[in-house]
Amino acid sequence: MAAPTPYKKKPNLYHKKAVQQPVSFWGRLLGLLIFVFFTVLTAGGAWFYSWTQSEQPNPPSHSVLIERGGVNAVAAQLVQQGAIDSAPLFILLARISGQDASIKAGSYALKAPMSPWQILKKLAKGEVDLQMFSMIEGWNWRDLRRALNAHPSLKHDTAAMSDSEILAALGISATSPEGLFFPDSYHIDQGSSDLKLLARAHRLMQEKLDAAWANRQADLPLKSAYDALILASIVEKETGKATDRPMVSGVFVNRLRKGMRLQTDPTVIYGVGEAFKGDITKAHLRMDTAYNTYTRAGLPPTPIAMVGEAALIAATQPSQTKAFYFVAKGDGYSAFSESLEQHNAAVRKYLSNR
Repeated sequence: MAAPTPYKKKPNLYHKKAVQQPVSFWGRLLGLLIFVFFTVLTAGGAWFYSWTQSEQPNPPSHSVLIERGGVNAVAAQLVQQGAIDSAPLFILLARISGQDASIKAGSYALKAPMSPWQILKKLAKGEVDLQMFSMIEGWNWRDLRRALNAHPSLKHDTAAMSDSEILAALGISATSPEGLFFPDSYHIDQGSSDLKLLARAHRLMQEKLDAAWANRQADLPLKSAYDALILASIVEKETGKATDRPMVSGVFVNRLRKGMRLQTDPTVIYGVGEAFKGDITKAHLRMDTAYNTYTRAGLPPTPIAMVGEAALIAATQPSQTKAFYFVAKGDGYSAFSESLEQHNAAVRKYLSNR
């Protein structure tokens, strides 16, 4: 018997031995370019991050004023004022962080060295460098305008405006701005408009006046809240001590009820205006202006000063008194009298040695 023929595996006609092709020049170049790109990207990202966190070399010696505008304008303002050294990088930082639309206008204290990231966060949060403007009880409108025009941190939008133009811009229908602004200390930021400050002070005055008028005593000889404001301004100017205000208001209310003239010097002085030089005379008392309460009955046509809350409350909640007269004692307080005889005696007592 013949020996079996050994089995031979048939070759796989469909299998070919893998042959490693050499990498082409273009493939090597592409790989190199990708490597260089990611290397540059990583190095650039690290450098950019370092810039965002590094303190700027020359911080400004004063507050930085940021006016309204987009992030491009803000970056340009920061560079111009020395807060940062690169506008494009700051714009990129603001947009990458999503805070480019959150930047708020105002005055910012950046005097200490700060990084661009710290500056951006401060601007986005609106952490402005607030300053103060004080309106003083007893100031008249001329005093207020002078103070507004002289304040170095305000934008003087009202400087070239007339009184009527200011009232129109504020949407106030009154004929005079006198007494329409509440005396207080207001926070302001660098470059803010004096017109906006007046709007704030007017809103606060309206709130205080409305509250006082709503809580007024019954049967006051006052036709409106504006009448109460006029009376409050007279009380404000007539009193040196807050404790006297309700009594002084009570005297004026008694006179209004009786149809007596108020005969108060501050209104006469207001009517004389800037011609008044500090000493009231008989000629002043005889000068028939709209504010001379010696020659005219009733309240003057407008307030004569800015009034505080205590004067508003005194005008709407006067003391219940029988007094019709008062005279300054010289120590800030007043002496009150029910009759003319008592008043004349008080005048001789307290004014004879002046």
